[in-house]
Amino acid sequence: MAVRRRQRRGPGGGRALLGAVLLCVWWRAAAERVRYAIPEELGTGSLVGPLARDLGLSADELPARKLQVASGGKKQLKYFTVNEENGNLYVNERLDREEMCGASETCSVSFEVLVHNPLNVFHIEVSIEDVNDNSPTFSKAALDLEIGEWTLPGARFPLQMARDTDVGINSLLTYQLASNPSFSLALKESTDGSKQPELVLERALDREKQSTLELVLTAVDGGEPARSGTVQIRINVTDANDNPPVFTKNVYEARVAENLPVGSLVLRVRATDADAGTNGRVSYSFGNVPDDVPSLFAVDSENGEVRTLGPLDFEEKSKYIFGLEARDGGGLVSHCKVQLDVTDENDNAPEITILSLSSPVPEDAPVGTVVAVLNVNDPDSGENGQVSCELSGEAPLSIVASSGGSYKVVTASALDREQAAEQRVTVVARDRGRPALRSSRELVLEVSDVNDNAPVFEEAAYSAYVAENNAAGALVVRVQARDADAGANGRVSYWLAGGSAGAAGAAPPVSVEARSGALYAQRSLDYEQCREFWVAVRAQDGGAPARSSTATVRVFVLDRNDNAPRVLWPAAGPAAAAAAGEAAAGGAAPPFEVVPRSAEAGYLVAKVVAVDADAGRNAWLSYELAKATEPGLFRVGLHSGEVRTARAVSERDAAKQRVVAVVKDHGQPALSATATLHVVLAESLQEALPELSERAAGGEAAAAELQFYLVLALALLSALLVLSVALLVLARLRRAGPPAVLRCLGAQRFSVAGAAFPADFCEGTLPYSYNLCVAAPARAVPEAAWPPPPVPVLSAEELLGGDCCENPGLSSELVAGEPPADAGAPQVCKGSSS
Repeated sequence: MAVRRRQRRGPGGGRALLGAVLLCVWWRAAAERVRYAIPEELGTGSLVGPLARDLGLSADELPARKLQVASGGKKQLKYFTVNEENGNLYVNERLDREEMCGASETCSVSFEVLVHNPLNVFHIEVSIEDVNDNSPTFSKAALDLEIGEWTLPGARFPLQMARDTDVGINSLLTYQLASNPSFSLALKESTDGSKQPELVLERALDREKQSTLELVLTAVDGGEPARSGTVQIRINVTDANDNPPVFTKNVYEARVAENLPVGSLVLRVRATDADAGTNGRVSYSFGNVPDDVPSLFAVDSENGEVRTLGPLDFEEKSKYIFGLEARDGGGLVSHCKVQLDVTDENDNAPEITILSLSSPVPEDAPVGTVVAVLNVNDPDSGENGQVSCELSGEAPLSIVASSGGSYKVVTASALDREQAAEQRVTVVARDRGRPALRSSRELVLEVSDVNDNAPVFEEAAYSAYVAENNAAGALVVRVQARDADAGANGRVSYWLAGGSAGAAGAAPPVSVEARSGALYAQRSLDYEQCREFWVAVRAQDGGAPARSSTATVRVFVLDRNDNAPRVLWPAAGPAAAAAAGEAAAGGAAPPFEVVPRSAEAGYLVAKVVAVDADAGRNAWLSYELAKATEPGLFRVGLHSGEVRTARAVSERDAAKQRVVAVVKDHGQPALSATATLHVVLAESLQEALPELSERAAGGEAAAAELQFYLVLALALLSALLVLSVALLVLARLRRAGPPAVLRCLGAQRFSVAGAAFPADFCEGTLPYSYNLCVAAPARAVPEAAWPPPPVPVLSAEELLGGDCCENPGLSSELVAGEPPADAGAPQVCKGSSS
């Protein structure tokens, strides 16, 4: 079962309490290192420890914090996994301590776990404890010894040592020899604490009695339960070879650099044998060696040179210990130990692993926000494995070292997506070897947008010019605001936010299109009513909360020549015409000016006063003489409108003068008005009155004459129309016969329609009036009479001569042989006096 190691409080309780307080402070300031201890060979899914609880995370926090395992380096395997539901740490792969750590006394796996929201890294160390899962083994299935029969009792023969890949007490070996009266087993302790088994001769051998012997050597480790391994010892009893080879050293040590070329000399061992001949010829070979030694080293059997067969890698194994044996021609063997220390070379560049990258990061992230967690590992040792990291680039980021070879990339200053939507920075890791090796890794960090920019108008104030009388819906001006944000935060809409145009509650004269910012006229503008106005346009983005800005649009209405000059004096238009009509009806003359006949050239007669509602050139007025009774008598000032005599008044000039002046503006096209001035040439007002009376009487005679001719023409046309209709009706009746419907109508055969009124010509432009009376006869007519009696035909003089309204009955003289009409018969009367 996994065990988390905790420090116990001993007698020094106060010191331990103070240490606990300092540990809590360090817990908050730096990443925590949590340690677990588990035995090797646990099955997949075995519980290591409650990681989330030990990190102070509750079960409710786990979904948001996203606890996960992260590891870096080429030798870092994902042996463990974290359950996302309960936050426990479990075994993910089979753990073999011997495979992971070899013969090292201690074995542990270190890795990092990440939590998010906020991002942090914690360092986890799991100690792998050894279990007795390996039995002692011998490198050879059988040991062959040659012992001469002359060998004296007490002689010792070193035997091959067994090897147990476990560590600690599980690798402590003891040896047992199968019972045999000729031999016993002795153990010789080496300098490193291991025990060398030696076969001890208890009594002399007799080759003639027994030339070979077989013994069994058992090696037993110290584990519980204990494991053992055996090897067979085959002894060949020979004749006199009484001197075994002797090495010059019991232990040969050498330092060899890694990455040596294949075939390089590592060291040379030497053993001597005092015997002569074949008994003194020594050959060298490996003794009890690990499995990887024969693939990396070779020993020359003749001269004892040890050379490399393959590349040595300090990072894989830094020390090799193996045994060599020297055997003479007589079969005597001696052993020595070779210890090779592999020295490190700076042959590994630092490795950069990105454990976590928070991308995108919002641009309003505070300074110090962790955006990435890196692991930098250099398998070399010493200075070759000491690494320093830095950031290359101008991004507002910095790198902070953490424990366990981890680094945090944090924001060093405020981010601004509008300046840089993507931050690229290169992490450069260098070791301290000579020469130094380096590696780099590029980090690409996207910056997400927040609504931190308000829309900005291209201009703070806009001016627009629109000619009056524009069409409704005409484009006035287009405003544009830009928002440096992206997406909805940068999508701008436009609104009207007030202005000076119109009364409170009235619709503004312009509207704005929400998407394009175009301002359109709501109605036709009139320069004479409004010469300029302003509106405030608000630009608002689509962020939450929204940001906005306002610009002022001032609209100037341009004048067009749409107003003709208006004459103030002398009076003109409907009022003047009405005054003239009243004067004619009452026998008075229209307004006039009196000019003495003694007036010289330049005499001021009157001044034409006119105004123009337009502005600028459209309101500049000029005056011209259009018509006069005596064209050479008067002149009009071009710019003043003053009517003066062009020459002295003479006796030959008519007493009544009529002057018509034209007033023009300077618009394109020009508009004009006329002013009529009546002038009487007389020395005084009393002298001018007779002239005015004659003018009135002459006017009345001309009007009466004109009225007579018009009434006569109208009567003739009416008579022709009635005659035509009557002839057409008679013609149709003759062809069709009398209609039956007329017989059903009773005695009344004539229409009883109401009176018909002819048009009143006094309401038009004709200066006369008339009286007209028509009475329809109401006398009954017998039903059988057909066709009906003819309608009395009256002459125009009879219709227009009398006043029918004063004589309600018609005289019998109008139609011969017809009785007069009833007094109550309907009458039509239209009258007016000329």
